[in-house]
Amino acid sequence: MVHEVVVVVFDGVQSLDVTGPLEVFSGAARAPGACYRVRTASLGGGAVTCSNGLVLVPSAALEEVEGVDTLVVPGGEGARRGDGALVEWLRGRCGDAGRVVSVCTGAFLLARAGVLDGLRATTHWAHCERLAREFPRVRVDPEPIFVRQGRVVTSAGVSAGIDMALALVEEDLGRQVALTVARYLVVFLRRPGNQAQFSAPLSAQVAQRPAVREVQHWVVEHPEGEASVEALARRVGLSPRQFARVFAREVGCTPGRYVERVRLEAARRWLEESDAGVVAVARRCGFASAEVMRRAFVRALGCSPAQYRERFRPQGV
Repeated sequence: MVHEVVVVVFDGVQSLDVTGPLEVFSGAARAPGACYRVRTASLGGGAVTCSNGLVLVPSAALEEVEGVDTLVVPGGEGARRGDGALVEWLRGRCGDAGRVVSVCTGAFLLARAGVLDGLRATTHWAHCERLAREFPRVRVDPEPIFVRQGRVVTSAGVSAGIDMALALVEEDLGRQVALTVARYLVVFLRRPGNQAQFSAPLSAQVAQRPAVREVQHWVVEHPEGEASVEALARRVGLSPRQFARVFAREVGCTPGRYVERVRLEAARRWLEESDAGVVAVARRCGFASAEVMRRAFVRALGCSPAQYRERFRPQGV
């Protein structure tokens, strides 16, 4: 039985929001026994111009699309503007689709169509506040890279659409197909949906004070190093209390939370890319013990380090 995947396109769409999931589903369609038929569609079937100027020629008109199993709604400037005719089409047809997914600010189109009313959803971190303000019936969560609520799935910005699509491929066709597609796209890790949108190194860009940025970079480069508030405060010549206050104001989280996130990311990389045991990984990444690292993994990712390695480490590594 054919599984119909339709990616909606429109003027002002973000091209990567289209091509990311498109490459995942199209790659999976080539797997033995796969049942995907993947198409792009616009209102009227006409060509659309992406936000970066790229012109896309869809393979179908939305008005002619029937029996959609997975409807993908990408984001972009056009999604945030919200074409009235497209919103009306979504309002009338999303209920017929097996599942409806949005990439990045495609969530705005789904929200305007009423699809997200009463649901928990996410979008690109930079637009979460606006989504929550304009659509108070949507429970906006700015943290995860994607959120699933029954048959509705919303994802964060750009690359998160690839993570979400890979998760759906795994659900439909199994883990091996998803891993094969991920390897082909050189996406070595399929991130779990509850992983935060921001990585710790990206958070370092938030700090305005050079001294705070230097501390953050030092932690990233030395996750095993002494990173108590007192030790970090000495690096910038501040009292521990003053340093903790400045750090939280500039970065948006406490020094302890930041250090844990950095160490967690370092541990994930070791688990993905090496054969080192859990105890050795914990030591190399600055955790006081393997049990402390296990609790951090469960708290942040919902699985133990061993489970994480089994699920997300690419085969052949």
